[in-house]
Amino acid sequence: MMAQKIERYPLEYEASRRSMSPNPFNVLRLGYRKGRDPRITTHLALVSRALGATNFLLAGDEDKELFENIASVNERFGGTMTCEHVDGAMGWLRRFTQQDAGDGEPGVAVHLTMYGEPYREVLPRIRRDRPVVVIVGGAKVPSDVFQYAQYNVAVGNQPHSEVAALALFMEGWYGHGGTERHFPDARLVIEPSARGKSVIDHDREKES
Repeated sequence: MMAQKIERYPLEYEASRRSMSPNPFNVLRLGYRKGRDPRITTHLALVSRALGATNFLLAGDEDKELFENIASVNERFGGTMTCEHVDGAMGWLRRFTQQDAGDGEPGVAVHLTMYGEPYREVLPRIRRDRPVVVIVGGAKVPSDVFQYAQYNVAVGNQPHSEVAALALFMEGWYGHGGTERHFPDARLVIEPSARGKSVIDHDREKES
């Protein structure tokens, strides 16, 4: 059986401009297994939030406690990233890339995989004028992901951590704007320090 032909976007070399895109930046975690993957998936969500994702989408088992943990981080350290469970991940991804990314038009999907093309070479070609979803696989990635994603990219062609892959890709996408991000609604603000810990608690400042 011949694989279904997926229409791909043309190369957009002007998209290499590293600016804060006004379009949604989603991270989709596939194949989540509650009780087996909570730590690494929580770290994926934390990296997503810290480096600028708009939404963190979880496919697989539902986990209300994981979402509550991320909401607690938002409450303390600022930010508005939302978390959502996705039923039928392949159907959702097909609609996102071929029909409707939330505004009635198709979006852009980037699949992080060690079998992909080098991410630094691909980044300048990725469209930034449409909503984006970055796909992070689980224990077994459906072959459909390679077809639906317009870009299959790797941060290295050796076995590695999906958390590291996501962090490197998002740093490449946002540049220094991702790793040096500050949230204006933060209650707790960490001040960089060569030694020790320095944290500003705005609630305590208001009370004093």
